[in-house]
Amino acid sequence: MEDRFSTVSLDQMIDKNIGKRGTKRREAFENELRIDLLGQAIKQARKERHLTQEQLGELVGVQKAQISKIENSLKNARFETILKVFNALGAKVQFNIELV
Repeated sequence: MEDRFSTVSLDQMIDKNIGKRGTKRREAFENELRIDLLGQAIKQARKERHLTQEQLGELVGVQKAQISKIENSLKNARFETILKVFNALGAKVQFNIELV
């Protein structure tokens, strides 16, 4: 019996379905993925500090709904607010910018 399945790497799947590295579509995909990971990092740090979204919002000076939006999608969040969130969580923020 012939095996109809082949093994491919995640990178190969992304290359095929999104585009190769360096293309506009691939860069947009990877940037969005990084933004989602940042939101998840905020959520995880909040939980590790045993804070509710409401409590974190009070520390930052925003409503609970804003914290929820930040944790789920940073696309519309102000950079200043994101930095305030990390500050309230006692998190050290480092940026790595690579020019290519």
